[in-house]
Amino acid sequence: MAEHNTGPAETGAPMDYKEHEKTYNLFLSSARVGSAIIAALLIAMAASFFGHAGFLGGVLIFIVLSIASIILLR
Repeated sequence: MAEHNTGPAETGAPMDYKEHEKTYNLFLSSARVGSAIIAALLIAMAASFFGHAGFLGGVLIFIVLSIASIILLR
């Protein structure tokens, strides 16, 4: 049968809060940049497929929007 412990759940080393905050901030920034690049990709695909931009125009729109969003999110 399973053992029932009544002690603390964490029995290892104490948590390194600076490293935890650094990792969390890295996750948040990568999520923001990833969301901006996905939005730029969707806008470029819409311009390419439904507009008169064509493939090269869509690629150009994607590159410009990706660079602009990365610069604005810093």
